[in-house]
Amino acid sequence: MICIIHGYLLDGSGSNLWTRSIVQALCREGEIVHLVCQEPHPPLYDFIAESYRYHLDGSVETIFRRDVPYSGRCIMHKPQIGETLPVYVWDHYEEFSKVVPMIELPDEAINYYLDRNTEALMKIVIAHDISVMHVNHAVLMSVAVERASRATSTPFAIMPHGSDIEYAIKKDERFLRFAVEAFTAAKRVFVVGREMRERVNKVFASVPDIDSKMTELNLGVDTSFFETIPREARQKNISEMLELIAGLPRGKSPEMSQVMLEKLRGDMSIDEFCAVASSTRDYTSKRPDSDLEAKLATVNWDDDKIVLFVGRFIASKGLQSIVTALPLIFGNHHNARLIAVGHGPLREALEAFVWALRNGEVSLLERIVEWASALEDSAPKPFVEARRFYDQLDERGELDKYFEEARRLTADRVIFTGYLTHRELRYLFPCCDVAIFPSVVAEAGPLVFLEALASGCFPLGTYFAGMAASIDAIADSLPVEDAQLMKLSIGENRTVADIATKATAALSLGDKHKATLREIAELRYDWKNIAKKLALELRSLTNQSF
Repeated sequence: MICIIHGYLLDGSGSNLWTRSIVQALCREGEIVHLVCQEPHPPLYDFIAESYRYHLDGSVETIFRRDVPYSGRCIMHKPQIGETLPVYVWDHYEEFSKVVPMIELPDEAINYYLDRNTEALMKIVIAHDISVMHVNHAVLMSVAVERASRATSTPFAIMPHGSDIEYAIKKDERFLRFAVEAFTAAKRVFVVGREMRERVNKVFASVPDIDSKMTELNLGVDTSFFETIPREARQKNISEMLELIAGLPRGKSPEMSQVMLEKLRGDMSIDEFCAVASSTRDYTSKRPDSDLEAKLATVNWDDDKIVLFVGRFIASKGLQSIVTALPLIFGNHHNARLIAVGHGPLREALEAFVWALRNGEVSLLERIVEWASALEDSAPKPFVEARRFYDQLDERGELDKYFEEARRLTADRVIFTGYLTHRELRYLFPCCDVAIFPSVVAEAGPLVFLEALASGCFPLGTYFAGMAASIDAIADSLPVEDAQLMKLSIGENRTVADIATKATAALSLGDKHKATLREIAELRYDWKNIAKKLALELRSLTNQSF
């Protein structure tokens, strides 16, 4: 029997999406899968047949049992771990009053978290005859799995996802020690592509035979969930998406944005700016904006060219670099728009950034570029890529012309949607022409890149880490000059210029490669094939069948 261990939720992107996609694919293939996670709403997932809660007093509560529409089924287990949830990057998590970056946690809090999860895992392994475990992330759940494995002689595999290495292991020796312990005991380490293999080899050089433990496992996409559509069907898709969210609770209102924008001044101090931005944050960020229908109604879905960003609104995801490039992109495509989907601490800074551009508030813009990320961290950090780009324009005497073009950024041409789930994104992706993912943090591979691929939306991404592996896998199927458009430089002196030049060219491709992108997604990245490989590899770790 297989057990997949994931320390977080099933909703959302990244490793959450990986987990729910793999489990669903395994259920479709007839597997019985045990899943340990913190998902607060298991009935929402039609592959979950049973759900159990492991209380602090040691008792186990049955939440529900039901039939599922698959030949296999998932049995979900949720350990109660108290009020504190260790994370890599802060976010809002339902049911947890203390969401804390794990590097900020004291040892006693970490030990409590590990003890609670280890105790629950041992019960699950014994009660359900688990023969092999797979755990996401290099820390912290890998440590609890290693301890449960040692106590029950159950083999396990680990899959690092990138954020664990960058935000925990590289920043705190405690987590490096934890991870080395877990990787040493693991029978297999799954990595996404050559770059992640190289990163693991470098970070875990002290682990015996680390390279021989590694097996490459692609990220994937549910090609039955995403589809390509003709341009004339875009409006219908958007209408169907809006029907889905019609009854949902909403997040930010236009009044909140307006209150902030009216208080902006070119001579603001950093403290004044942060206070103004923070004063309008009294909304639930992981919800669609209250006026999303009105915003999308301004789009001419038959004729407009749509640039899409999906991701967290944090500096490392790079949305600010896209916004910086917009005056040049819009100067070449007068019917282009940006749709930015997501949530995060920089939402207000980015709205202010766009406002300053379209209103010619150069002094305010300079301030935002210099210290807007203070809204994300305790210490202000500049949007380095934007600052470098402006310096280059100034040196060439082109800055005034840039600000003239920036007047094209009218309010309806840059649309912030708020948070959308993949249930809604399946309708939005096929309505977009170009998707841009300029992350500056090494990742195993953004899953949204593959979702754009499956939807026929031409993807651009920073050419390094897992993103580079995904781009390289596509490149051979496209003309050389078009494949090059997907590759954005990681160098802070070139990122914005690359976005401006390559997004402009990509928007001119139209539907030229839509069918090819879809075909690549079906043949190379469908979750069904990836789940089969995972199950086969896990079976090889034990003589027992499951």
